[in-house]
Amino acid sequence: MITGIDINWYALYVKSRHEFVTFGELKRKGIEAFLPSARKFRQWKDRRKLVEFPLFPGYLFVHIPPNPEEFLNVLKSRGVVSFISLTPGHPTPVSLSEVTSLKLMIESGKELNIYPSLKEGSWVRVKKGPLKSAEGILTKKDDQYMFLVNIKLMGRSIGVKMYADDLEEN
Repeated sequence: MITGIDINWYALYVKSRHEFVTFGELKRKGIEAFLPSARKFRQWKDRRKLVEFPLFPGYLFVHIPPNPEEFLNVLKSRGVVSFISLTPGHPTPVSLSEVTSLKLMIESGKELNIYPSLKEGSWVRVKKGPLKSAEGILTKKDDQYMFLVNIKLMGRSIGVKMYADDLEEN
């Protein structure tokens, strides 16, 4: 694991259905990568199997210094299409708190839901339980509260059902 003040998380766009291949390639190169995924049952005609799916199909994250050599090394990896950028040619870092909160949500083992986009809501922090210290947006789905971590750069969110008592406004 790389540590340091000049290390950032970046979102990568990868070829369709190459998320796990690209993740493995980056790991082999010694590049810290994060592929948010979840296990779900998949039904075929003859069997039912627990399969791992990427939470953000076509995307994964890398933790690298912001220099051209590192960017090029990542771009030369199998399956990588491009970095996600707000300014063409300049990869845009993803907030450390967004990546940390996303990791906490996945590690919690709770059932996750993915949302293509969000409307603005209250910014909250989880104050107790397995997601303690995760930060995200509070919204309601039907009659339940949802805690959402929004990866702004990718325009995606991931959510988990929460009790309002476990949350505090940030």
